[in-house]
Amino acid sequence: MGPSFLLLSAVLAVVAMVIAIARFKINPFIAIFSLSLILALVAGMPPGDVVKSFETGVGGTLGHIAIVIALGTMLGKMLAESGGAEQIANTLIALFGKRNAHWAMMFIGFIVGLPVFFEVGFVLLMPIAFNVARRTGMSMLMIGLPMVAGLSVVHGLIPPHPAALLAVQAYQADMGHTIFWGVLIGLPVAALAGPIFASIVSRGIILPADNPIEATLVKPHDDKRVLPSFGATVLAILLPVVLMLMGSWADVIAPGKTILNATLHLLGNTDIALLLGVILSFITLGVMRGITREEILRFSNECLAPTAAITLLVGAGGGFGRILIDSGISKVIVDLALGAHISVLLLAWLLAALIRVATGSATVAMTTAANIIAPLAAQAPGTKAELLVLATGAGALILSHVNDGGFWLVKEYFNMSVPQTFRTWTVIETVISLAALALVLLVSTF
Repeated sequence: MGPSFLLLSAVLAVVAMVIAIARFKINPFIAIFSLSLILALVAGMPPGDVVKSFETGVGGTLGHIAIVIALGTMLGKMLAESGGAEQIANTLIALFGKRNAHWAMMFIGFIVGLPVFFEVGFVLLMPIAFNVARRTGMSMLMIGLPMVAGLSVVHGLIPPHPAALLAVQAYQADMGHTIFWGVLIGLPVAALAGPIFASIVSRGIILPADNPIEATLVKPHDDKRVLPSFGATVLAILLPVVLMLMGSWADVIAPGKTILNATLHLLGNTDIALLLGVILSFITLGVMRGITREEILRFSNECLAPTAAITLLVGAGGGFGRILIDSGISKVIVDLALGAHISVLLLAWLLAALIRVATGSATVAMTTAANIIAPLAAQAPGTKAELLVLATGAGALILSHVNDGGFWLVKEYFNMSVPQTFRTWTVIETVISLAALALVLLVSTF
């Protein structure tokens, strides 16, 4: 198959998925699964490998995401039942005021997202976003979109986030300078893609009144209810964040192959950190507040039901991404970028962007592009390594669509349709990518 045919087939497959889900109301998992198989066969994959490829993609994605969603939802449920999420919402509103609550959510996403993957920060903060939206009377889009913008910016641009950390190593960039430029560029980008964009797009999109996940994670306000302390609630949320941050710096804190180094890596593992956070919430927000063990068990069981569809859709997106890789379509996209005769900064952005579109993973796009570009950058004197990290990260965030697990997380938690998710989440990711690239190129001229 020729490269043009493969690219056209991939584009048509994505368009067909959107039409099948949005226009003909076909179950999203069925639509993604069916069209992934058709694309694989059209691209010339051996029939015996097609289903196995899709299953591999689903399994590889869910091996991480399913645990994150399950543990994050349990923690969110404890925040809801104990009143912890409401307490944080009250504190934020008191500090920033109702009119500026969306700016508060952007800063929280920016800070919490530093050491954790996007999905982890997302499930940790959604209960707070639901509560803030309810208490302020603002649209969930007005509150939630700035939060996801803050999470996404640090996901792509700022170490010690894992993908950015790998890019720093590949380009041999200075860590401190990368963080400095990442924050300097990331904050205005997050403001543009978050509160500013949300204030525009939220006027034209009306979300359904009933959101099953919100109903699980938010309890009706009760003036007589005694809420947990702000400190105890924040501790439950930040414990996983702190542990993951320590894990990412384990090799700096302790020499390799030591007990301390191994312990920090273990505690900093996403699954372990979240597990410990959930256990802490069972104790401080549950047992210590008079909630029985039977009630905690019921809460942790009840909250998982609404996440089943999300988990399945995230896995399906991973399966579609694997089909793109195994069919050779991703390689065609990479070759297309490498064949462009442009500056190293633009090439790093373009390569990461095309891999992102092809695979759906910002982390995969950033790490793959960095490893490909690093030898080229070494032969291009004058290119600032720190800005190269940011350019690569910016490209890795562009145009999230149906093969990205984050797309389905945002869609389902916000209770949006597929077209609405494209108009909000996909646009946010693209605004972040383009705005960050523009600022990187601007800084590089000085």
